[in-house]
Amino acid sequence: LAVHSMKDVPTWLPDGIVIPCYMEREDPRDAWIGSGPGGLDELPSGAVVGTASLRRASQLLHRRPDLTVVPLRGNVGTRIDKVAAGEVAATLLALAGLKRLGRADAATAILETDVMLPAIAQGAVGIACRADDARAHALLVPLAHAETAIQVTAERALLARLDGSCRTPIAGLARIDTPNQTLSLKGLVAKTDGSQVIALEEQGPVSAAADIGAALGDRLLAEAGPGFLTGE
Repeated sequence: LAVHSMKDVPTWLPDGIVIPCYMEREDPRDAWIGSGPGGLDELPSGAVVGTASLRRASQLLHRRPDLTVVPLRGNVGTRIDKVAAGEVAATLLALAGLKRLGRADAATAILETDVMLPAIAQGAVGIACRADDARAHALLVPLAHAETAIQVTAERALLARLDGSCRTPIAGLARIDTPNQTLSLKGLVAKTDGSQVIALEEQGPVSAAADIGAALGDRLLAEAGPGFLTGE
């Protein structure tokens, strides 16, 4: 078995490897870690925000083109320390990761998804195994969370249709209306400089999660036009 943060798993898996189990998803939102009180909208004009994520940078600059975004790398502790040391005014991290590390207190604000749409499958943990390993599949049955599987299926189908990579600003989040058994998927593509952001939504029955993701991907591609995702 191999345990993965699903937002970091490649769009396509090697032959013979499957992910039959998704554990219950943690909060998918992004956390704001700032050197002062308040969040994104309270940051003064010209402030420097550090992030290595094109998804975060593009959405930040679209909302606040007056900010300066610079690359910021390192593990969670290193990035938090760089904010505290004043190297940057703020950074963003997945709230799920902070919670799992016991560092949720480092967040000075939580960014709602209409402000910062998360990465595909952010907050979800998947467990991979060999497709023909019946014993491994049986061991995973008690850990599998059906609602998370539906959400991740829709979001990764969107990613696959967009042929997404870590060098392309793509975001997406699926929500399930449990009483009505319907799924709502919001997807976003953006120019890396934040000059253009396209966000659309697709809905349908939870049984059609993959089809909903693919359909939304088609709509985003059509809206964006040729060359949008490749920077041409």
